[in-house]
Amino acid sequence: MNDRVIQVNELARVEGEGALYVRINGDDVERVEFRIFEPPRFFEALLQSRMGTEAPDITSRICGICPIAYIMGACHAVEKALGIEVTPQIHALRRMIYCGEWIQSNTLHAAMLHAPDFLGLPSAMDIAKTNPELVRKALRVKKMGNTLMEVIGGRAVHPINTKVGGFYSAPDPDAIAALIPELEACALLAREITLDFAKFEFPDDDHDYLFVSLIHPDMYPILEGNIGSSRGLDIPPEEYPQHFYEEHVERSTALQGRTADGLPYLVGPLARYANNFEQLTDNCKATARDAGLGPVVRNPYQSILVRMIEVQYALEEAARLARIYEPPDPPSVAVPVCAGEGHGCTEAPRGICYHSYQLDDDGRITFANIVPPTSQNQPQIEVDLQRTVEGNLAMTDDDLQWRCEQTIRNYDPCISCSTHFLKLTVDRV
Repeated sequence: MNDRVIQVNELARVEGEGALYVRINGDDVERVEFRIFEPPRFFEALLQSRMGTEAPDITSRICGICPIAYIMGACHAVEKALGIEVTPQIHALRRMIYCGEWIQSNTLHAAMLHAPDFLGLPSAMDIAKTNPELVRKALRVKKMGNTLMEVIGGRAVHPINTKVGGFYSAPDPDAIAALIPELEACALLAREITLDFAKFEFPDDDHDYLFVSLIHPDMYPILEGNIGSSRGLDIPPEEYPQHFYEEHVERSTALQGRTADGLPYLVGPLARYANNFEQLTDNCKATARDAGLGPVVRNPYQSILVRMIEVQYALEEAARLARIYEPPDPPSVAVPVCAGEGHGCTEAPRGICYHSYQLDDDGRITFANIVPPTSQNQPQIEVDLQRTVEGNLAMTDDDLQWRCEQTIRNYDPCISCSTHFLKLTVDRV
């Protein structure tokens, strides 16, 4: 009997605390468990008895990297419950600020957190020593995303200008117009970074994923759309509970999402790309082609390329919206106080983020349900890890540990709002 144990006391470049347990008996991988053990945060309970109009600001505190995802999901759900619709100008401004979040979050992950895996380096600081120009490009692109959120939202982290019904104030047209040259320049930089990353050596690991994302007939979905899948699903957000569910497993404080028939599924860039490739701009399609990608990408390690193509798209889309910007007047629509039920779903950088609220006659929340992307991806992460370990049993423990960490980082998992550690234990019998 030969017992082998691998323990990672700290997994850098992900958000949150988790652990991975792998038990190997000879050539058989008997158990793979991805554990999340942070204390529950009870945001749904915090929302109880609060006004529906407070939901966007409260839920934005779930994540400092993706506050817009929670703000917009909450706004959509509450607005549905109250029976209100925003104007086209408000909608366009919301889409523009959401582009800012996509730009900064996806660039942060791809260039600073994920790229070191393919270069055999521990951090982006080490990339800066060997390829400072790549880091400068990435920082410039990320800064553009932050600037977009600041100009529209008042600040880059937990914006203060958003609300149910629209915005507190409309940005000055000159301030929006001033963003256009840098948005256009950064779109070219995003293409360059994608093609730089396309030179990486990617593990051979195509998988037949069940891709789930928003779908839209006219635009690449960020802010709205039906929930669709690569196997023909096409439903409005209010039907999400009939097709998906969450379950609690003993090893994790995070719920795990599955389809109604118990299947794991994938949300995030690969799913959006596969389900909506035709809605990308011609420039983004050209970047995908030049990076060696087809209209569907099934290799999870190539998600780094798809993320950067989405960054290019978000920059081009923000520039388009900036060129046609009309300040909404008024900046928000009237918000009544009444009872209702509403559902909202938007595309956070990591995948669909679903919100559901019930309001009483006073407009107070009596029920809330929020399903973030990482809880939906958790079962699929375990499937990928199982496949990774089974396909690399001949690796040394150090190499297998690296590959497992890289497999998890393919998902950019937001375990919580902070980076702590992942504990990896491999038991070989």
